[in-house]
Amino acid sequence: MRAVQVDSPGNVRVIDVPVPTAGPGEVLLKTLVVGMCGTDLSTFRGKNPLVSYPRIPGHEIAAEIVSAGPDVPAHLTPGTKVTLSPYTSCGNCASCRRGRVNACQFNQTLGVQREGAMKEFFTAPWQKIYVAEGLSVAQLSLVEPLSVGFHAAARGRVTNGDTVAVMGCGVVGLGAIAASAFRGARVIAMDIDDRKLAVARQAGATETLNTRGANVHEALSALTEGLGPDVIIEAVGTPATFRLAVDEVAYTGRVVYIGYAKEPVEYETRLFVLKELDILGSRNALNEFGEVIEAMRSGNFPVEALISKVVSPEETGAILQAWSEDPGAYVKVQVSFV
Repeated sequence: MRAVQVDSPGNVRVIDVPVPTAGPGEVLLKTLVVGMCGTDLSTFRGKNPLVSYPRIPGHEIAAEIVSAGPDVPAHLTPGTKVTLSPYTSCGNCASCRRGRVNACQFNQTLGVQREGAMKEFFTAPWQKIYVAEGLSVAQLSLVEPLSVGFHAAARGRVTNGDTVAVMGCGVVGLGAIAASAFRGARVIAMDIDDRKLAVARQAGATETLNTRGANVHEALSALTEGLGPDVIIEAVGTPATFRLAVDEVAYTGRVVYIGYAKEPVEYETRLFVLKELDILGSRNALNEFGEVIEAMRSGNFPVEALISKVVSPEETGAILQAWSEDPGAYVKVQVSFV
């Protein structure tokens, strides 16, 4: 069967690998669509420290059940379209003992620390499967990245009395926007690309702010009566945006970091204390898959506006190269196996 493999930074090819069989507690899945995100782009660029090569990517998945091994619940029948959680948890580390398995110290995400789903068939434990009746294949493949944004909103304890600023309108940032709006908050979307900001409005943003060349402090002050946003969710991952979140959030506000800054970040740490801030990390997703599925069923999320390009497995290398050369041109790229 065909599989897409990143042999080394900048080098992608389609290879042939054996078709797996489902063991006890596993289902065999036929891949329909796999979404690619910034993590996959970083893998292609050689800038993902969690990846070793060669690697088969793929963790944003829409699939169909082909067969089930022993000890799989009867409702997981062949032909059922599903998505799945791509994470693992050890059950023994400090995070797992606290029930926060999304932050397992020894997590191995599909397509990152272990081989992913960008192949025609793969197996998964039945416990990771989510059946989502009524969702399209495109919607199914968006559940995981949107869940990451929904988890960030949960970490920020967003309520209907909050003004939330979300920095970065990629799919994860759009998930944070949608989740915050879903919770009744007023949402300010921030990005350097007007195309992404237009999608952010469709996802639930009340106001948008193009930060390229703007005086961000003055703009946010004008939008918040000089107070600053109650919550800032950072979904970019640069030292500048990490600092900006602390600078601009309101006194006693909450800052949630989803993005990874690739270099060390220098802070004016007095603001941590003077503002008495809650500074929070947000990793993967916990119980948000079901919440996202319900939100998607409402039909209000702009799925078509998110998907910039759908390609075949054989075109994956070329689209990653194009995306690498012009990151702002794409929101979400999907690889179709059907």
